[in-house]
Amino acid sequence: MLNKLTDELAVCGCNAVAAVGEYHPEAINRLFLREDRLKSFAKVCKGLAERKRPYKICEDEELEKISKSSHHQGVVAMIAAPETAPLGREDLDAWADKGKTGLILHSVGNDHNLGAIARSAAFFDAPYIVISEGDSEARLSTSAYRIAEGGMEHVAVRSVRNTAAFIKEASQKIITIGTEGRARQRIRDLPNIIKELSAKLPGAGKTRPGIAIVLGNEETGLPKDVKDACSCLVRIPGTGIMESLNVAQAATLFLQEIFEL
Repeated sequence: MLNKLTDELAVCGCNAVAAVGEYHPEAINRLFLREDRLKSFAKVCKGLAERKRPYKICEDEELEKISKSSHHQGVVAMIAAPETAPLGREDLDAWADKGKTGLILHSVGNDHNLGAIARSAAFFDAPYIVISEGDSEARLSTSAYRIAEGGMEHVAVRSVRNTAAFIKEASQKIITIGTEGRARQRIRDLPNIIKELSAKLPGAGKTRPGIAIVLGNEETGLPKDVKDACSCLVRIPGTGIMESLNVAQAATLFLQEIFEL
């Protein structure tokens, strides 16, 4: 829940708040917690006291009111409202130079999906998530932070104005893998695909290439201009009983496959 008066976001859930407290304690402006959570968050409370920031012992009813969620797990941190900064050229260069894996999301559904994807991205060392400026649903919200279970502290969420144009530019430096249910190549072909495509990139053979997994809307998939801009298209084979996987599930399968390379 975003507090527009104070420009703060409520982060709730034990793992999500603990991660903020461990990696970005300076981001916490205020803390509200049940008495039984005090021991677990003693270090966070001490840090707040040293910074002259308040923390308060509350009952569940007040915590639910603050977070606008019944899934607060007895602790709510108010942080400065996070902003999704535009992805800069230096971000793309670092992505390529360090040989990292990231995700590009085009019109991907709600903040629950974004949170689940961030959790998988953190688990498989994929520090970049790129979303479209036109995507009004997937945003850094209370739900996204809670479902990410602390993963938001390990990924940089950036935005681009035109997904297809960005992918076209990015494909000159990293391998962009579009997900497409009718693609000829399968996810199991990724080792050979990446080996072949990495040979065409600058600095081939020196380091592992940067890789981007491009995921689209679950109902309509990726639009033609985005697919055309990708280095390759890959599908996840299945029985065909279901048309597709949830986008977060698909992201996890691709991240795991690439992590094992």
